[in-house]
Amino acid sequence: MGCDVSVLLPAYNEAENLAEVVPAIAAELDRLGGSWEILVVDDGSTDGTRSVMAGLRSPQVRYIRLRRNSGKSAALSMGLDHVHGQRVVLMDADGQDDPGAIEDLLAALDGGVDLATGRRAVRNDRFVKRTTSKLYNGATAWVTGVPGKDFNSGLKAMSRELADSLEMYGELHRYIPVLAVWNGFKVVEVDVEHHERLHGSSKFGPARFWRGFLDLVTVKFLTTYTARPFHLFGGIGFIIGSIGGAILAWMAASKLLGHDIGQRPALQAGVLLVVVAVQMVSLGLTAELMVNLRRRRKLDGTAEGDH
Repeated sequence: MGCDVSVLLPAYNEAENLAEVVPAIAAELDRLGGSWEILVVDDGSTDGTRSVMAGLRSPQVRYIRLRRNSGKSAALSMGLDHVHGQRVVLMDADGQDDPGAIEDLLAALDGGVDLATGRRAVRNDRFVKRTTSKLYNGATAWVTGVPGKDFNSGLKAMSRELADSLEMYGELHRYIPVLAVWNGFKVVEVDVEHHERLHGSSKFGPARFWRGFLDLVTVKFLTTYTARPFHLFGGIGFIIGSIGGAILAWMAASKLLGHDIGQRPALQAGVLLVVVAVQMVSLGLTAELMVNLRRRRKLDGTAEGDH
């Protein structure tokens, strides 16, 4: 059964916060009018989340529980598969996102964009978290070429079409704006109010930084080199091969001048670099062949469908 707006909240050990956040969101949605639903995805919580949600559930407030903690991306992916709204709002369950911002985000969607991301102009977080977030946002904008100042904001509103197109795993929830732009959707940032956490502490530890960095590399590869992998692997191979070739040329010149090069570390380094370069070029060509075969299969399937 469809509705106008779905609010999706991934939650991990946020029982105290959900008791306040869910009614506040419901009150805001009632004020805005139209049909709505709230879906809470319990990401394997070990606190009293199930009991709290048992008291909050209604025809408009639904609850899904994952058996174990799988991460925010997995929880969002599960939720996006089960929401019914034509417009989907993502919010965190810690109470830091302001329900009053839903109206502004939906207005941005009505204005013709596919994704409206809440930009937290004034953040109520610890200094370390604010600083690392600025570094992360700057690095993401620089690496991906997608303009933005708050990629990792948990408060977002998106069209049904975009919600259906997202495939999230790992830490890719941090890069929803990048994935949206890559798929041709229009994205804007909207200034929103950011509150202090209502209860408890953040569930994200220091490991999120290196995981986020690795997923940034993944996103860069997916959005830039998926259709032309040889540009990446071949480029790296040619650079390494050029360095290795220059070292070997130097060694050859030394040999001609009568120097003993058999035990020179530079000789071993040059040979190693050339071997790695050949492997990288071979890997790039193999990946290019796989992409080409995939395209041919798609074209063959389209041709058969036309007949």
